[in-house]
Amino acid sequence: MRADEHVQTAWDFLAKSDMYFADGDRLQGSEKLWGAAAHAILAVSRVKRWQLGSHSRLRENAARLSYELSDSEISDDFQIAEKFHSNFYHGYMEDFRLVRDRPFVHRFVNRVLALPDLRGLNP
Repeated sequence: MRADEHVQTAWDFLAKSDMYFADGDRLQGSEKLWGAAAHAILAVSRVKRWQLGSHSRLRENAARLSYELSDSEISDDFQIAEKFHSNFYHGYMEDFRLVRDRPFVHRFVNRVLALPDLRGLNP
């Protein structure tokens, strides 16, 4: 996928996650929320020509972005997004955690997609 396609997918997944959570589907909501975060990192990775190819590479690229921006929230929020990925498979997150942690992933996606490198790619 091209960077602009990852940007669009991130926005689409973010909206779908809200719909799934509103409908009470915690697993699909979790997976779409994770997907939004992953596609945001994939978009910036494509633009910056960073290596891709694995979940651990996504984590490394999020940490690299956090370091480059001197912004620890980027890395912290990505780690929260990873919990939603795990929740899709294991359903372990309690309701209060779902409610408490979702805004951090929204913040992550919004901040990454608002980066100057990606602004021209946003719909």
